[in-house]
Amino acid sequence: MSLIDLRSDTVTRPSEAMRAVIAGAEVGDDTYGDDPSTNALQAHIAGMLGFEAALFMPTGTQANLCAILSHCQRGDEYIAGQDAHCYRFEGGGAAMMGGVQPQPIAHAADGTLSLDDIAGAVKPDDPHFPRTRLLALENTLGGRVMPMSYLEAATTVARSHGLNCHLDGARLFNAAVAQAEEAGTAPQDEAKRIAKHFDSVSVCFSKGLGAPVGSALCGSADFIARARRLRKTAGGGMRQAGILAAAADYALTRHIDDLARDHRLARRLADGLQEIRGLKVLYCATNMVFVEIEGDADDRARTGEALLGHLRAKGILTTGVYTLRFVTHRDVDEIGIDRAIAEISQFFKQIQR
Repeated sequence: MSLIDLRSDTVTRPSEAMRAVIAGAEVGDDTYGDDPSTNALQAHIAGMLGFEAALFMPTGTQANLCAILSHCQRGDEYIAGQDAHCYRFEGGGAAMMGGVQPQPIAHAADGTLSLDDIAGAVKPDDPHFPRTRLLALENTLGGRVMPMSYLEAATTVARSHGLNCHLDGARLFNAAVAQAEEAGTAPQDEAKRIAKHFDSVSVCFSKGLGAPVGSALCGSADFIARARRLRKTAGGGMRQAGILAAAADYALTRHIDDLARDHRLARRLADGLQEIRGLKVLYCATNMVFVEIEGDADDRARTGEALLGHLRAKGILTTGVYTLRFVTHRDVDEIGIDRAIAEISQFFKQIQR
């Protein structure tokens, strides 16, 4: 029985073709700046998104950390949403390692931040307050695509208060593919349209794009020079990194368009789960489906734990208890999605007898 892993798109494994590219990668020493595969990847992603330079990082967390600390100094602060990955899920790195305070604000139902809340979070120029330097947004956020009109408006507000703008674009290309399908354009063009509103952008290669490791941070040449020093301090200065960079470049070249398939699989899953009594599909956006178990708090907890156990026994993995998250990716197919729907349906039929 094959495993169906719907916990995250981070679980993707390199294809045989990608493994061949890894094995044949031309390498040097990236700390000295002479790894040709890493340099090629950095030039590729910087050019694709319209920036002067880029820096290959081991992880998206390190990319966001180096971005925030390159924009801010000790005693500064950055504004982010309560559910933003760089605030909630990255160990408080900016505060712990850089003395940069986060200023979280609440999201609207669609994942955006109120423009008034952004403006209201900017501190006065007064020694009682930290200096507000940066607005950090995320796209996609929980799978949701942030509208272009919103990105333009939010970054305009930030700049009117003298702030720089950073985009956590871990799943930037999911957003770009979704926009491209709606507009009839190329995903690469949409990615550049999104990126142009920001002073820096981080992009992850090891999620839906399917590389085993790696992210990139893009920005101006001066900004990337600052980030390079911080990357070294954070332990991210690698040697023959071209083995990893070659896989990321392969993914960037060949796997962007494949994200549309992941989005279709997510919709197939959502449609199937919507028919199951006892579940409520909260939303399906790009490659993520969020589902709520119905009932009171105690029943939901018991049902959620039992469902996860049932699915594990059937070789299906997901996350959550009250609310479940399913993430589609290149290592899942229609057969796997239909099997997951069938097993979840069977579980609820059994407990409702």
